[in-house]
Amino acid sequence: MLARYMAGAVAARTGDEMSGPALLVTGLAVTGSPLLASSVLAGLTVSAAVGGPLLGVLLDRARRPGRVLGWCLAGYAGGLLTVVGGMAAQVPGAVLVGVAVVTGLLGPALTGGWTAQLPLVAGPARLERATAFDSMSYNVAGLAGPALVGVIASAGGGVMAALVSVAMLVAALPAAHGLPSAGSRSAAGEGGAPKAGGDGRAAGWRVVREEVRAGFRVIAANGVLRRATVASMVSCCGLAMVVVSAPVLGARLSGESGHGALLLAVIAAGGLVANAMLSGTSRWAGSQAAGSQAAGLQAAGTAVLGAGVVVMACSQAYWMAVVGAAVAGAGEGPQLTALFAVRHREAPARLRGQVFTTGASLKITSFAIGSAVAGPLAAYSVSLALLTGAALQAVAVAVLVVRRRTSAIDAADTAAGGG
Repeated sequence: MLARYMAGAVAARTGDEMSGPALLVTGLAVTGSPLLASSVLAGLTVSAAVGGPLLGVLLDRARRPGRVLGWCLAGYAGGLLTVVGGMAAQVPGAVLVGVAVVTGLLGPALTGGWTAQLPLVAGPARLERATAFDSMSYNVAGLAGPALVGVIASAGGGVMAALVSVAMLVAALPAAHGLPSAGSRSAAGEGGAPKAGGDGRAAGWRVVREEVRAGFRVIAANGVLRRATVASMVSCCGLAMVVVSAPVLGARLSGESGHGALLLAVIAAGGLVANAMLSGTSRWAGSQAAGSQAAGLQAAGTAVLGAGVVVMACSQAYWMAVVGAAVAGAGEGPQLTALFAVRHREAPARLRGQVFTTGASLKITSFAIGSAVAGPLAAYSVSLALLTGAALQAVAVAVLVVRRRTSAIDAADTAAGGG
């Protein structure tokens, strides 16, 4: 069951990772400017702020959450297909952005939606190791997705790369439909929220509103979870600038925008290698000692990510950009693992799905903001766009380090006063 889950998660996330670079390469080829492509990408991601929390409630309350995931995958694939066809047919940009916004409502299902179902598949005995594998799957998808886009776009164009992205999403449908039913939550130790009955739609919507609020409240009230979430949002906004700038940087340094997508694959490869080098990853992810160190690892990873982006911004040759991308990936991989460790340690079991999908939606929305800003910046100066992304990584580090030190000082003062 776990192997089937991982296969579906990798396929869905690879299709998701392919979709952004494929849209960017297609838009750049059609218009010659990154502005339309970045606007469509921003539209695809901005609506996640609404879609993520609602999807979390639906998944937590559904008797067959796999079917909900399946419908989300199918809808997302259909939306991507519509956007790519519209680009090729020179449909007005406003229409394409509108379709992308509607499609983006389903985006969190490809990330947090899968992770939220992991306890149903693994059970408490294997959850720590399964969490480590699940974290690694993001790096695998991030490596395979942009690499496939780079190769396919160089051989057959951006439209072909987008079609392969859609095919990957469709390939994940059987694994989604095969996920266990919600009745096995008790076996997984999750004790999910009670399901709403079929009577009284008004009462049902009140429950949904309360559960959405509960997901946001638990993030806001828990200082460790709040800092990790805010820092991940700021960092993701900066990472969006790297994603949007990569095809432009690749075209500037090598004459081929598809080579820019390969830079994103290098970032993912760096993250995969860095995570693999973390000794005892599964034990670290589930231990209390590791949980106390997670914020430090997240801060260190974010700092390394920013340093790699600076190298990319200053690159005068393609090989220099590759080196910068590898450094950035070496920070981005452990950063994500640390974030997952914080969520699993700090989130209440009953609201774990809400915490993961809400956290994913907040990151995706931050990515949308970064994409929207990065388009005009990259059109003016790709180096300026990348340096802005690096500056945001520095802000994210400050969120983690400064607030953590302030909390430690306050705790020490409280202890001294109490003595």
